[in-house]
Amino acid sequence: MLSKSKHAGLIQIKNMGRAINFYTHKLGGSVNMRATGDMKDNWASVNVGKAELWLIKANKPEARKLAYNVFSVKSIRATVKGLKSKGVKFEAAEAMQGAKIEGPIAWHKYGASAFFKDTEGNLLMLWQNPRM
Repeated sequence: MLSKSKHAGLIQIKNMGRAINFYTHKLGGSVNMRATGDMKDNWASVNVGKAELWLIKANKPEARKLAYNVFSVKSIRATVKGLKSKGVKFEAAEAMQGAKIEGPIAWHKYGASAFFKDTEGNLLMLWQNPRM
């Protein structure tokens, strides 16, 4: 029933212009739709890769400590390098049990991860599946 549906992730924002700038200029996305009139600064849809992200200005922001949006990439090293060149700052990788740390990237037997925040304070994650 949902096999042909498209998924959209919600991202809380504080400042629409700043958020759109980050997701388009830093992450290479494009604006799909943006509300008009009184709602102009409350809702927009941005495509980043194959993901559709809905930027929503919340009346009462939720406190989030987890990465609710994950970008699955083919080469995490190249993606981190490219995003850093655009000014994206990465979190320090966590030395979890059995992980090999390489800068902001944590390599595990089940894949690799790197975390960064957008301009609105949302934690985002890059993920690379393990090499076959």
